[in-house]
Amino acid sequence: MSVREQAIREHRAAMLNCSKCSAMVGPVVSGSPVLSPIVLIGQAPGEREGQFGKPFAWTAGKTLFGWFESIGIGEQQFRSRVYMAAVCRCFPGKNANGGDRVPSLEEISNCAGWLKAEVDLLKPALILPVGKLAIAQLMPVQKLTDVIGKRHSVDFHGHHCEAIPLPHPSGASTWHRTEPGRSLLAAALRLLAAHSAWRSLKNEC
Repeated sequence: MSVREQAIREHRAAMLNCSKCSAMVGPVVSGSPVLSPIVLIGQAPGEREGQFGKPFAWTAGKTLFGWFESIGIGEQQFRSRVYMAAVCRCFPGKNANGGDRVPSLEEISNCAGWLKAEVDLLKPALILPVGKLAIAQLMPVQKLTDVIGKRHSVDFHGHHCEAIPLPHPSGASTWHRTEPGRSLLAAALRLLAAHSAWRSLKNEC
């Protein structure tokens, strides 16, 4: 095992023991500790991800991995080759009126240290932020139509790389299933399929 492999495993083990946010619902959810040129950043786990111990393990994940399979990498291959991070790693809980609670700025800040450490260690060539909360960590975003369907040059936690934002694949959202979202998603997936980091992972499959 290389020094970097050991470091990412130790990082993940420490993160799984995090309990900084009292209002969050554990357990901590994390992807596999894989060294990858691509980092996916989700928003936060849903209420079912904890029991499966992996991100995007429920309905939204089926949609997300369907997108990736359409450009050549299936779910198991993706999980074993792409580092899956998130803005927050625990389920935020439900709002009083239903729906998942949006993490507070303090909770986002608490988790940002884990994300910075991952970027420092992995130095990704490409980041895939999924959903508006994740996209907003990398770039200003008022409307998804302003950022999706484009490749962006970003400086994230002191690391320069590229980003291809994706909409959240939630079944409750119609954005990615209606125009112009559907066409912008297709454009984003074309950019992803053509990216050198994606092609290198695809060649390993």
